[in-house]
Amino acid sequence: MPNKRKKILFTIPNFDTAGSGKAMLKIIQRLDKNLFEPHIACNHDRGAFFKVVKDSGIPVHIMPTTTSMKNKLNGVKTCWKMRKFYREHHFDLVHSYHYSDDYSEALSVRMAGVKWVYHKKNMNWGGNGWKLRSLLANGIFAQNLNIYEDFFNKASKVMYCSSGVDLNEFYPKPPSEDLMKEFNLTPETKVIVNVANLVPLKGIEVLFKAVETMTFPSGSDFRIFIVGDDTTEYGHELKSHAKRLPIPVVFTGKRMDVAAFLSLADFFVFPSFKEASPVSFLEAMASGTYSLGSNIPGLKDQLKELPQQLFQVGDHEELKHKLELAIQLTQDEMKQVIDQQLKIIREQFSLAIEVEKHEIMYKKLLSIS
Repeated sequence: MPNKRKKILFTIPNFDTAGSGKAMLKIIQRLDKNLFEPHIACNHDRGAFFKVVKDSGIPVHIMPTTTSMKNKLNGVKTCWKMRKFYREHHFDLVHSYHYSDDYSEALSVRMAGVKWVYHKKNMNWGGNGWKLRSLLANGIFAQNLNIYEDFFNKASKVMYCSSGVDLNEFYPKPPSEDLMKEFNLTPETKVIVNVANLVPLKGIEVLFKAVETMTFPSGSDFRIFIVGDDTTEYGHELKSHAKRLPIPVVFTGKRMDVAAFLSLADFFVFPSFKEASPVSFLEAMASGTYSLGSNIPGLKDQLKELPQQLFQVGDHEELKHKLELAIQLTQDEMKQVIDQQLKIIREQFSLAIEVEKHEIMYKKLLSIS
């Protein structure tokens, strides 16, 4: 008789912004269903992406999996009660996609006698929360080499596992005809793209400052597209700044057709001040777009073989110089860079590789041969 499938619960606070939720769902959908039975738990059913999750057919449990630990005694009592959920559903392992240093979920899961792993997907560290979270974990996924080496010193229960890109969705393709019409673009239009929800951490003003004094080829038609939620205070500040630029800036708002926008892009610029493993940058590389990024953890991993495409964090003059050089590349020179980007993605940062690493961790913890 075949072994019973192992039940894995994936926990995430919500699907409001969709970024982490989308990445998590892609992993879940590609797990070996002969070995694993995935479930999802989140706090509520709001968020634009929740319907996609519900329609996937994966069982979803609406319930909080964390509690406040400010009052330690009350927190422990609540964790003891919460443990019943994991026992009643006979989960074999819980994988947390929570972003914060909460350790209450780990405590309640371990009280239930269930294995618990988490994704370390931000660059925050220090404090007892992260230490307790890591101590309670049976396994940890580190999203970049700085996290793996500096935070965890390559500990045996930690696995380096970068974000991966879905090569069935993101690959070089002709420019989207629908978007060409929507934004009145011509085949001669050169497009610079950034994809981000607009918060100060994303550093979009660095791109704007770089472009402000750039020299563009005579008679050229350049546009900047900022794809993401622009309703924030920072978004409004950027819109004011954009009026001073020598080329038009299009704020698209939140869009689900990111792959289509990347099909338009000649250049992708990612000037963020802090990221762990930005998926949008991988998606741009996989789409055949010349990609420039700030020299931060995560991006350093993705561009370690193309260091000339990194610029110092916040240095708009260096970014300006690198953009001007990129614009001057011949077709053959550009093709060489794009081909190398595609090779890096296929060999190191595909979704298939990320899924394989998840399965390796699960099999090890659940003693699956």
